[in-house]
Amino acid sequence: MSTFLAYIEPVPGRLYPLVPTMLELGRRGHRVTVRSGANEVNLLHSIGIDANLLAPELASFEPRDWQARTRFGALMRALNQFGERAQPQVRDLQQAIEAERPDVVILDETSWGAAAAAERSGLGWAFSVPSPLPLPSHDAPPFGLGLTPRHDRLGRVRDRIAGRLTVGTLERIIARHVNPVRTELGLPPLRTLEQFYLAADLLLAYTAEPFEYPRTDWPAKVRLVGPGLWEPPADPPAWLDELHRPLVLVTCSTAYQNDGRLAEIACAALGGEPFDVVLTTGDVDVSGLQVPANVRLERFAPHSPVLARAVCAVCHAGMGITQKALAHGVPVVAVPFGRDQPEVARRVEIARAGIRLPARKLTPNRLRTAVRQAIELRPGAQRIAEAFAAAGGPPAAADALEQLAAHRITR
Repeated sequence: MSTFLAYIEPVPGRLYPLVPTMLELGRRGHRVTVRSGANEVNLLHSIGIDANLLAPELASFEPRDWQARTRFGALMRALNQFGERAQPQVRDLQQAIEAERPDVVILDETSWGAAAAAERSGLGWAFSVPSPLPLPSHDAPPFGLGLTPRHDRLGRVRDRIAGRLTVGTLERIIARHVNPVRTELGLPPLRTLEQFYLAADLLLAYTAEPFEYPRTDWPAKVRLVGPGLWEPPADPPAWLDELHRPLVLVTCSTAYQNDGRLAEIACAALGGEPFDVVLTTGDVDVSGLQVPANVRLERFAPHSPVLARAVCAVCHAGMGITQKALAHGVPVVAVPFGRDQPEVARRVEIARAGIRLPARKLTPNRLRTAVRQAIELRPGAQRIAEAFAAAGGPPAAADALEQLAAHRITR
């Protein structure tokens, strides 16, 4: 049996998709151990997964991108925040490898310094990618702006120009933070996003076509295994049995991004409508929110039992909640505020599995209309649910990691 070491940023959206894969590896008799933050370590212990803390300076992560005034400024803040963590990750992962002696290392794609250390170690290693994979493709627009796929001449010109802005920015920031670390480790510098991702032996992409844009040029290292749908164990809330009308789930981001306007507009849009609305707010301050009688306000609630009853999900277009809703066959109103959310929202639209409503256009009337339109797109959401199930899920991810371990062991 093999030992797998997962090194994951202390962010639920980075850890949760990987949990079913780790549980599947454990069921197959492999040893799995994790490095992450304090909350994540405690949670993993509660479900029987061995876990230890990241180095103290890495054991927490509070996003700062929401403080920026522009979308581009938010991108710069987020990327530089990842870059600031690169240097301490090197020694931290090296120490974890010394302690655990793994056969394979599994890394969060935003752990840039750890990626360099994993490459230098000579071990087999994989990226866990719970976001849209930003690899360049002839079949998809450049990552970053949420562009509509176009395959005509004008589309190719647009993509070439946009790529210099979006992918080019990603490449320059990653190179600025990662290449000094790589030089210290005796590794060659990286110049492209493709080089960064394909340095790994395996890319586990927690999504599937056709939600992800179908491509004829996926690198052989990429495995699309469908979304990781795990959430912390919890009983269905008792109040769910009290809701009898068509149910709409509205949820803000669990990683704070100051998206409280979504909660405010949802109350104004759906108050008095023929729905029961469950609104989960996370860390958003809703102390002054006027909550209509048909809206149930919860800071946190398990989403899966709610989605099992839902006719629509309204969200910030985070990859986790969006794919979880679609995996239940529930159409989505995707309201992107930043991060990778414009890309996710555009995929919802292109898949005809819901409605894309940009945050700058968010009004009660538009949201009310979007919910009604999204409900009519349930067949598209169900088609995506079937595709997700067919991708193989945790067994497919575990198979790929076992193959990587076997290949490295026999070398």
